[in-house]
Amino acid sequence: MLTRARAIEEIAGKHFEVVVIGGGITGAGVALDAASRGYSVALLERGDYALGASSRSSKMVHGGLRYLQNFDLGLVREALLERQLMVRLAPHLVYPTPFLVAALGEERRDRKLGLGLNMYDVMATTRAGRSRRERRSSREREEPDETSWSPDRHRTIDRDEVLELAPALAAREPNDAYLFYDCQTDDVRLVLTILGEAERFGAVTLNGAEVTEVISRDGKATGVAFVEADSGERMEVAADHVVNATGVFADQIRPGELLGEEDVPRIAPSRGTHLLIDAADLPMGKAACIVPAGEGRMIFSLPWYGRTLVGTTDNDFDGDTTHPRPAADDIAYLLEAVNDFFGTALSDSDLVGAYAGVRPLISTGDPRKSVDISRKAELYETSSGMLTITGGKLTTWRRMAKQTVDRIVEREGREAPCHTHEIPLGMEARPGDLEAPDGVGEEATRQLAFRYGHAARKVLEIARADPKLAHPIVPGRPDLLAEAVLAARLEQARCVADVLLRRTRLGILAAPELRTAKAVRPLADALGSELGWSRRQRSREAEAWLEAAAEEGVDPAAAPARAG
Repeated sequence: MLTRARAIEEIAGKHFEVVVIGGGITGAGVALDAASRGYSVALLERGDYALGASSRSSKMVHGGLRYLQNFDLGLVREALLERQLMVRLAPHLVYPTPFLVAALGEERRDRKLGLGLNMYDVMATTRAGRSRRERRSSREREEPDETSWSPDRHRTIDRDEVLELAPALAAREPNDAYLFYDCQTDDVRLVLTILGEAERFGAVTLNGAEVTEVISRDGKATGVAFVEADSGERMEVAADHVVNATGVFADQIRPGELLGEEDVPRIAPSRGTHLLIDAADLPMGKAACIVPAGEGRMIFSLPWYGRTLVGTTDNDFDGDTTHPRPAADDIAYLLEAVNDFFGTALSDSDLVGAYAGVRPLISTGDPRKSVDISRKAELYETSSGMLTITGGKLTTWRRMAKQTVDRIVEREGREAPCHTHEIPLGMEARPGDLEAPDGVGEEATRQLAFRYGHAARKVLEIARADPKLAHPIVPGRPDLLAEAVLAARLEQARCVADVLLRRTRLGILAAPELRTAKAVRPLADALGSELGWSRRQRSREAEAWLEAAAEEGVDPAAAPARAG
């Protein structure tokens, strides 16, 4: 990725065929799709990449088993096909995980859920339910080919296999369980990898660039004005096409000539809260569990980065969408469900991290709660030609991007087919192929291979050049100080929070270890050496992390969570 200074130089006052507003998963996807079709592309993100919902997801690439309850079969089918494709395009970053639906004590397996899993199996099979004509056109429909990864059909496993996969269930004496597969990822790293591929095709991306105006001429959107964060300077960039991919903020980007409210989405925000627990306190082992949460609801408990991730809630939200916090009620709800299911006695004090995200659901005027509203993506077009893409979910980012760029191509009458179904996302690297310098252990090497793929070599080169950077950011965790330098040098990281919350995930994986400015000072020094900070500024940046952590509510164990 270009440095911010170079990106500003490339964007300010220039003309691009496509300007994308928003640096989350959808905006990154649009940038990659458009650039790979030959368009010149600039992407502007007001904060940091993946700052919003794209860093606050459930970390799953999945069909959405619970959407079957609403008979939202089209969405589930689409997501399952994208899941299969993502494993092929980013095998180092999107990986299969066994999921268990356990029957405990005198309980019997839920036959209704078993029927749902049968449907899940069928829809995950590329040939299932398609006519010969559909099968012939599968290449045009960009579905995974027959040689792609595809999960085994769900099956029933006995007690011994259940406990081998999920030791946390031992105290509950499970009888057996349904076993099926879905996939996991690091959501932010997926966004950054897609942005890296977009840049490879010529796109220019800039964070810290808040779009304040959609510029129109003769009734047509012809560009945007933005304010650059460091200088406060207003800058303009011209465009043939403006795409609004700002997620939950999509209804706030409006051209001046807007004729009708139906030209832009009405967002109904929904908050999802997640908790992180030490694996020693809730040892999920190799598998995730579907956990009953009352009133027919389901949550999950799954292994992620050596911790146990629990979530999610799904509640209408009218609070601060820029910095949503986990609410005390949501934390209590999740802990109660986990304790009831696993027979534990976990409390706020056992949490190593927490986060909340706001989903950009589209309001239809339906009075039902957000849990019943579909996650389908919607594309809007104003009379000025500005396109807004919102809704959807992490798994279906590629199809959302395709839908948007297809419309641009249609408007221009170009012949420019989509290629994102065949563009690898990064390059896989086996941990054994990485030559680690002294002080970098096997756990760190494995994590680097997962997080960066082949680009992990750049992190190791930095650590080799300066042995101090081979040290962990948090003692006992595998994340390296060298990653902070890489983040500043190649990923436009601008502050400690960018590294702790998004380049690494330590802000939500090890929040109690990051409660003091002293604890994060080595990280501030590593960033400062790359960004040219004075000693005083490094101290300020370390203190700023404490404010950011409090604002985000990542450490419920430190103080009671707010109720709202």
